[in-house]
Amino acid sequence: MKLSLSWIKDYVSLPDDADLKKLAYDLTMDTVEVEDVEYLGKRFENMMVGVIKEIAPHPNADKLRVCTVDIGDGEDKEIVCGGINLEKSMRVAVSAPGAVVRWHGEGEPVVIKKSKLRGVESYGMICASDEIGLGDLFPSTQEAEILDLSAFDVPAGTPLADALDLNDVLLEIDNKSMTNRPDLWGHYGIAREIAALYKLPLKKFEAAQIQAKSDFKVEILDSERCPRYIGVEMNGVEVKPSPFKMQSRIWRVGMRPINALVDITNYVMLATGNPTHAFDADVIKDHIRVRRAEKAEKLLLLNGKDLELNEDDLVIADGEGPVALAGVMGGAKDSILPDTKRVILEVANFESTGIRRTALRYDNRTEASSRYEKAVDPERCDQALALSLEYFKELYPELEITGYCDKYEKKLERAEIDVNLTWLAKRLGKHLTNDDIRAKLEILGFDVAIDGDNMHVTAPTWRSTGDISIKDDVMEEVARMYGYDNFEATPFTTSFEGAINQKSIDLVRNIKEYLAIRCGMQEVYTYPWMNDVFVNAVMQDTTGMLKLSTPPAPDLSYLRSSLLPNLVEAVMKNERYFSEFSIFEEAQVFTDTDYTSPYDETESLPRQRRNIAAAVASASKNVNDLFREVKGALEFMPRFTHMEGFTFRKETKPVWADSVVWQNIYTGDVKIGDIGLVSGKVTLECGIKNLKVLVFEIDSTLLKPLISRTNKFTHLAEFPETDYDISMLFDSSATWEEISDVIAIKEGGLVKKASFVDEYRGKQIPAGKKSVTIRLTIGSSEKTLTSEEIEKAAASVMKQLGKRMGAELRAQ
Repeated sequence: MKLSLSWIKDYVSLPDDADLKKLAYDLTMDTVEVEDVEYLGKRFENMMVGVIKEIAPHPNADKLRVCTVDIGDGEDKEIVCGGINLEKSMRVAVSAPGAVVRWHGEGEPVVIKKSKLRGVESYGMICASDEIGLGDLFPSTQEAEILDLSAFDVPAGTPLADALDLNDVLLEIDNKSMTNRPDLWGHYGIAREIAALYKLPLKKFEAAQIQAKSDFKVEILDSERCPRYIGVEMNGVEVKPSPFKMQSRIWRVGMRPINALVDITNYVMLATGNPTHAFDADVIKDHIRVRRAEKAEKLLLLNGKDLELNEDDLVIADGEGPVALAGVMGGAKDSILPDTKRVILEVANFESTGIRRTALRYDNRTEASSRYEKAVDPERCDQALALSLEYFKELYPELEITGYCDKYEKKLERAEIDVNLTWLAKRLGKHLTNDDIRAKLEILGFDVAIDGDNMHVTAPTWRSTGDISIKDDVMEEVARMYGYDNFEATPFTTSFEGAINQKSIDLVRNIKEYLAIRCGMQEVYTYPWMNDVFVNAVMQDTTGMLKLSTPPAPDLSYLRSSLLPNLVEAVMKNERYFSEFSIFEEAQVFTDTDYTSPYDETESLPRQRRNIAAAVASASKNVNDLFREVKGALEFMPRFTHMEGFTFRKETKPVWADSVVWQNIYTGDVKIGDIGLVSGKVTLECGIKNLKVLVFEIDSTLLKPLISRTNKFTHLAEFPETDYDISMLFDSSATWEEISDVIAIKEGGLVKKASFVDEYRGKQIPAGKKSVTIRLTIGSSEKTLTSEEIEKAAASVMKQLGKRMGAELRAQ
């Protein structure tokens, strides 16, 4: 949220030389987080008001003009301009060399320099409003229209920020830091906090004096959802521009001025934090009703959304049907129209959770709903009404109030809390006198009564909608007003009686380090929801998935039950930048299976587990190499991360996998995951055009870390060892696991190790066969072997393979 310091000064008298860095720091430490402080005038450095003295045609360009402009430095400047509305004596915004603009309001900012345009030297630039960031404040009606400042009676050379009164300071407030402080969602609320922090007087709103010709009928049919509704019927208005000061303030904080009637309602919301709305009174039939929507009722909103309403929605209705979605947005039919002459001003209070549900249901969060859903107090309606009528009367001197109604059916009760002072001192870690505590709370609007060791605190109305509800909230108020910086650091002592060794936590960290460092993969983080396109392509069935009732987008409706859809989506997004890469993720997955919470036996929650998944993508590698690369990473993972090893079987094919290249991953007899090539059909549906994608996913909660190291010391060979390669023909269905089991390295034997080198299928290989090259490491712990002894050991292995697997020596 953006705030204007000059606007805040309407309500609290900050000194002109106030230290703004200290103000931002104090607000951050004691109230809300100030993310940024911007001096608005700096946007318009090296910009000034110029007066056009002469306009001449450009000698080399039909659409350009050469303007002689007075910029107040005693020497007229020639500036080439293509504006369509240039006139002699017109006041314009001139960007001199050094100013920063955007050409035609688009692209990156550029610094203005003296330059030649089609052969004519130009000193600077005569600007359109969107070129200097003022497009919303001075909207153009046609292309190439120059900003006309003739309405501002200032001399040539006046800095633009001075001419438009834009020497303001904008405070950027982090919305999350005031989620539980609905009283701060307006300039007056922040002014009240500043007044308390610096013990300054705060301007009060005078109650509205209303003399209406008649009562205005308002009917509230659900007082739980609408505690208060004020309606004021007024004649003598029209659609016209609001004063520039009002437009400017609305623009500074990020909204767009529209017309006087709409601007008043927005201005009051930004000032007080209480949204207001205006209806065209001539379009409202009968009287205002605040009620629940009927099933399948229709409402066209101001932004063009055509809604089919839900029975949980609260609407503002007249005799013919809904005219506004209460607390969210007005209807297109009944709000301010170009010919509006009579209005009904709505100043209301709505229950927070209902507004939040409605705004999320239709994906229609607005400035109004974002305030109502924080729980605005109904007493604030009085401030909003007073300020609204002040501006209506100022802008429309002939205004006549013809009807008025204030329905306040559910009064707000101020929160009352008892706080034990001994408890307070213990929690603060510091003893404060009763007078200190009372002073710090009363300056915030609390009523305090102290009786012995008990303090009875009554919160102000603007803090009684849930913000202040328990004694810890009162403690927080005392602590922040005392100043967190003023609490001395206190050392504490503790003792550790035994080492805390969390093997399962360490294992996950070890796996992530192994994949990132040893395997060279990039870790990614994805959202906990999945895109429907990738769910349908990869998972192919949504059974057992959790569906969100209010998804962040219509096509993001399922929580992830697997990490693979999001990883495959990441592959698709990265294909345009890389032809080869590998990524992994470790995160929670959710399934629609109830189980008892370990913290509360009465609570039932969806099952949550943690998975580890990876995707290796390549456009150039063949599938065999890709599969061996990923499987090799998995086979070595237990050794480097100190956990029980994996075995691989072919039992249940994953739905996303290629028909041949896949395996299930086991630890012991428990299946923990899958590895495989993503099928061509799936990659096509996911928009992956040229990459082969090999993935694996394992359930990390089923991994078993080793309790202690089982490493054994082995002497380096004292005598030379020899690598001896053999190539044999096997049945094409033979696996390396079967081959290595036959070779069976024996302790004390001459064959120390057998390694897979490669396999080959081709014209020289008989049908149904494949050639497998095996590397035997042969040696003795007692002597150096002769060539005959090496040949004999290799022949023994080949004989066993031939006898047990029907392998034949491949002819060279």
